[in-house]
Amino acid sequence: MSSQKKAVVIGSGFAGMSAASFLARAGWQVTVAEQHTMPGGRARRMQVEGFSFDMGPSWYWMPDVFERYFGCFGKKVSDYYHLIRLDPSYRVYWPDDHWDIPASYEAFGQMLESVEPGAARALDKVMEEAAYKYEVGINKLVFKPGQSVLEFLDADLVKGIFRLDVFNSIKKHFGKHFRHPKIRELMEFPALFLGALPEDTPALYSLMNYADIKGGTWFPEGGMYKIAEAMHELAGSLGVQFLFGHAATGIEVRGGKAAGVHTRNQSGEAVFLEADVVVSGADYHFTETKLLDPQFRSYTSNYWNSRVMAPSCLLYYVGLNKKIPGLKHHALFFDTAFQPHARDIYTTPRWPDDPLFYVSATSVTDPSQAPDNAENLFFLIPVASGLQGDDEALRERYFNQIVDRFEKRLGTQIRDHIVYYRSFSVSDFVSDYNAFKGNAYGLANTLLQTAILKPSARSRKVPNLFYTGQLTVPGPGVPPSLISGEVVASLINRNF
Repeated sequence: MSSQKKAVVIGSGFAGMSAASFLARAGWQVTVAEQHTMPGGRARRMQVEGFSFDMGPSWYWMPDVFERYFGCFGKKVSDYYHLIRLDPSYRVYWPDDHWDIPASYEAFGQMLESVEPGAARALDKVMEEAAYKYEVGINKLVFKPGQSVLEFLDADLVKGIFRLDVFNSIKKHFGKHFRHPKIRELMEFPALFLGALPEDTPALYSLMNYADIKGGTWFPEGGMYKIAEAMHELAGSLGVQFLFGHAATGIEVRGGKAAGVHTRNQSGEAVFLEADVVVSGADYHFTETKLLDPQFRSYTSNYWNSRVMAPSCLLYYVGLNKKIPGLKHHALFFDTAFQPHARDIYTTPRWPDDPLFYVSATSVTDPSQAPDNAENLFFLIPVASGLQGDDEALRERYFNQIVDRFEKRLGTQIRDHIVYYRSFSVSDFVSDYNAFKGNAYGLANTLLQTAILKPSARSRKVPNLFYTGQLTVPGPGVPPSLISGEVVASLINRNF
C-alpha cells in the first residue's frame, strides 16, 4: 500500500486512537482531528488545585486486552504505566452491612459460602462457564466487524452456541445458581456496565464476571488517563499526526465518496483535511446528523429514537482537605432498593427518587492524585439517557442526598472539608462529547443490539466512511473501544 494514502480520524478517544495506530502500522498517513485540547475523549483528565480527576472511565478490567493491544505494536503495558491490583477489588454497601470483595478467588468463594452454603461450588460452576464465554467472546465474537451474519459461521461459535448462553438472560443465569439476594445482585452488577437490566442482558455477558472475579480490578498508577497518554505516545511514534482544538464541522462527499473532513480550529479558522478514508470516532448519531448531508446518512431519526440507550450519569468531582479512614478505592452503594432505580433508568425514564451510586477515590491507592492529607472523590449516579432539567438545583439536591448516605456509612463528615466541587451530567455529555441523548455508555447490550444488529462500522451510503467506538461493534467500555479501533482498521485494510 502506498504511504500516500490518507486517513482522517475524527476524535482521539480510545477507539479513535486505536484505529489511528492500526492504520498507521499498515502504512496509512493518519491525521486525528480532536475538538478538545488533549487526547482521551471521555477519558480526559482534569487537574485543579492539586487534585487529579479521571473524568470518565474509572475501572480497569481485562488487563489481557490492554496487553494484547500494546503487544500488537511490539510494546508492553509496563513500557508506559505501572499497574496495581486492588485488594479488596471494591466494597459493596448493603442496607445493613458491607462486603469487601477480596482479590483472591478462594477468599471470594469462602465469603459467598459463609452467606449461602453451596455457593462456593456454584461459583466454580459459574466461573467455568464464564471462562469459556470469555475465551470465545474476547478472542472471536468481539473481533467480528458485524458486516454479515456469515462472519459467525465459525466452527467454534456454531459448536458452542448454547454454551455461550446468548438466548438466556443474566438474571435467569445467576438465579439458577444462587438463592441469596445479595449474591445475585453482586453477580448481576457487572451487567450495569453493559447498559441494560440483568433480565434484558444476554447471559453471554457473564464473561464480565470472569473479568471481575478472575481477571481482577486494577489501577494504573497516575490514573486512568495514563492509558490515554500511552495510546497517544504510541500513535505518535507510528507517525500519527494529532490536531487538537480542531472540531469537525462536516464530512465532504464528492462523487459518492468521502473526500475529507472540514474542521474549525480554536482560532475559528476553517481547515480542510483531505482523506482517502474517514473514520469517525465521534458520536455516531452526531456524525450522521451534523457532519453528513441527509442523503448520505445510513439511519433515520426513527431508527435512532428506537434504540435502547445505556444510561447517562450524574457525576461529581470533589476534593477534600482531609483523609477519610476506611475509604476504599471503589465503593458501590447498594444501600437502597435496586428495582425502583432500575425502573427510573430503563422502564419509565425519570430522575430517580432514591438512587444507587458509586464512589471512586484514586487517592486511596495513589496519593499523588490529591494534595497531602487530602482525598479526591468521584461520585457517579446512573440516570436515564435523554433526561432534561439537570440544572444546578437538581444536581445540588442529589449531591446532598448521596453525601448524607456517604457520611452515615463512612462515619465521618465531609461537607465542611470540600475545597473543590464540580458536577457533570446529561447536558454536559451533549455539549462536551456531542453524545446522543447525553448517553455515557453508548447503546445497551441487549440481544437485539448485539453484533450485526448494532449500527454498522461501515457507512451504508459512503463506502470509504467508517465508524468506531461505543455506538458500533463491539460495544461500550474501555477494552471494547480498543478492540473497536482494531476491528475498523482491519475492515479498512481489507477493502482499500
